[in-house]
Amino acid sequence: MSIAPPAPVHGATPIDRRALAPDLARGLMLLLIALAHAHMYLSGHEAGFRGYAIDGSVADRLVAGAQILLVDGRALPMFAALFGYGLVQLADRRLAGGGDQGWPEVRRVLRRRSLWLLAFGFCHALLLFFGDILGAYGLIGLLLVGFVRREDRAVLRAAVAGLVLHVVVLLAFGMLTVSAPKGDTPAAMADPIAATVTRVIAWIGMTPTYFAASVVPAFLFGIWAARRRVLEDPGAHRALLTRTAVAGTALAVIGAVPLMLIDTRLWSPADAAAVPAYALHSVTGIAGGLAYAALIGLAASRTRPGGPGPITRALTACGRWSLTCYLLQSVVFVAVFAPYAGGLSTRVGDATASAIAVLTWLATVILAASLAPSGRRGPAESALRHLTYRRPPRKDHSR
Repeated sequence: MSIAPPAPVHGATPIDRRALAPDLARGLMLLLIALAHAHMYLSGHEAGFRGYAIDGSVADRLVAGAQILLVDGRALPMFAALFGYGLVQLADRRLAGGGDQGWPEVRRVLRRRSLWLLAFGFCHALLLFFGDILGAYGLIGLLLVGFVRREDRAVLRAAVAGLVLHVVVLLAFGMLTVSAPKGDTPAAMADPIAATVTRVIAWIGMTPTYFAASVVPAFLFGIWAARRRVLEDPGAHRALLTRTAVAGTALAVIGAVPLMLIDTRLWSPADAAAVPAYALHSVTGIAGGLAYAALIGLAASRTRPGGPGPITRALTACGRWSLTCYLLQSVVFVAVFAPYAGGLSTRVGDATASAIAVLTWLATVILAASLAPSGRRGPAESALRHLTYRRPPRKDHSR
């Protein structure tokens, strides 16, 4: 019986050969993405640093406090780390294929994929959501793809430099938040044309600054982890994963406490203390995102001998469809919350918005779980794969 090669020279990894932990992580993190985004569609209230209503009900404030501690600013670096991890996997597969797949050609493929991801992000912002994160991943992939082949020391030095840049950007955005006039987000505007223009302007301004600076450190840490196959073989890295999970979770929660107290109005300090609290929350969120990845890696290492159970398979299917499911979340949120659609943005609070986010995520899990076992890729994944791997037509020299 012949054995299939470990990876094709051209194209993405077949679904049945994908490692469990990265896809499981993506599937679970999409829940955090949904929770972090849903309340951003609400309007008609004064909001704190993270966009939660400061005059909400007790339930709203409890939900806001929990999400500031555990969700906001934690899913974004998690996905960034997985993005860097995935670029290394893609590069390794193509380089192992031999033929004409030297590093210059592989780098072109990675840049082409990142460029199309940036285009997806622009379309997402244009049509649905100003807080798009795809564009930031695509931009970082274009600019930092060379670190896939750089030595570890250079990667870690760049990650530290990225952390410093991240702090500077956060402090600047924090000052803008406390000094700018309050108003509705683009997601809550009643005029669809004005909302579209504002979304694009916000995306153009935030993608190369706030979002890009937020993902650089985690992206580089993901590259470092991928070289050691931490998530492909979590059992062999149990000690590292355990330390990361424990220390990262503790650091993220402790670092989020000051902002949680501020945004739930349990503490009302001067701006001189509020802005650093905002920066501290986001910086420690990088540790939280890495900790969540480690926790999922540990969970994947305990998979039963007979294979993952039905819940794990469903979550993994959602992770395989992560791009499609991420975009579907925005489609649902616009349909439900936008003033020119469902119109719930002014009629519900943060707690209800989060409940809708959970239901939306569950629906995407069910959708992916029902279709992925047949080997079908998500529509967005298929489009990105086609655009990334398509070959130019061969010239006919017979004429």
